Amino acid sequence: MLARLCGLIKMVYREDIGNICYGVNSILLAFGPFLQNEDGMLALLWSVETVLYVAMTELIVGVLEKNNLPGAIFTAFCGGAEIGQAIAHDTRIPLVSFTGSSKVGLMIQQTVNERFGKCLLELSGNNAIIVMDDADIQLAVRSVLFAAVGTAGQRCTTCRRLLLHEGIYQTFLDQLISVYKQVKIGDPLEKGTLLGPLHTPVSKENFLKGIEVIKSQGGKILTGGFAIESVGNFVQPTIVEISPDTEVVKEELFGPVLYVMKFQTLKEAIEINNSVPQGLSSSIFTRRPEVIFKWIGPLGSDCGIVNVNIPTNGAEIGGAFGGEKATGGGREAGSDSWKQYMRRSTCTINYGTELPLAQGINFG
Repeated sequence: MLARLCGLIKMVYREDIGNICYGVNSILLAFGPFLQNEDGMLALLWSVETVLYVAMTELIVGVLEKNNLPGAIFTAFCGGAEIGQAIAHDTRIPLVSFTGSSKVGLMIQQTVNERFGKCLLELSGNNAIIVMDDADIQLAVRSVLFAAVGTAGQRCTTCRRLLLHEGIYQTFLDQLISVYKQVKIGDPLEKGTLLGPLHTPVSKENFLKGIEVIKSQGGKILTGGFAIESVGNFVQPTIVEISPDTEVVKEELFGPVLYVMKFQTLKEAIEINNSVPQGLSSSIFTRRPEVIFKWIGPLGSDCGIVNVNIPTNGAEIGGAFGGEKATGGGREAGSDSWKQYMRRSTCTINYGTELPLAQGINFG
């Protein structure tokens, strides 16, 4: 309730927005808010993983029915651009949530906006870790390894850029290259494996093409940079020394490729962090409070996730997850995310006999 005065009650309330379409990555993050919705959830899934999605659908429907909810309120189907475009144009779906590339996300947003629908977009990331000269080097090395190599570099929050203070540049780089060369590559189910395969043969091809583009733009391969000739889509985790101004650094190469660059001042590091089109996750390693509060303040990182002394990847279910700029601006999880799935209305109820008018107007 906003106010109760002069025979009036003013209040704001929310109703469910209606049917919602999700990409698979957003389903679990959004499932709590979805259960408040009295309509339904549609999940458009990539056709490459059909068997996985059938199993996932059976699991979700089983949970719903076990809790006395109709399983039919969740519907999943596999498809590509043709079905995606049909959903984006459909006025019966007031909210479309999409997880994927910035290029495709922009197309979906433009289509949905043409019919005055709403979008939640979780798009590309180009995440940086900054290591200051006072950082805990061992902690930072372990964090960068996990953030850049974990899940074979196939997370939206994967660390793709490493910004090292000139005072610790070579020391840090030598240690990082050393641990990169010790990474066990193979079956993720085997004990000790740190790097599994890329998702598809196309992903492997894109990795190799990306390496050639990196070389053509002056990038220096410090370790890795090639595919492993074996069964499966395995590649070597790669570290590249490169200028932050090169075009390839501005784009997301979806794989275990880490761009390393040097800086002199905190201001320069923040400028490099913010210089890419994407704005999902970021992190800084430092012990100095004045640096931390500059980093998380209005003149610091322009990302939706701004970490300190912890990697860029991973999502805390209690915090709002999402980014800015070409990452889309949507948020999943967190205490307020449910509001995105609701229609907000303001209501004034007159329970008196007078007719109060706006701004005290005397009419008649």
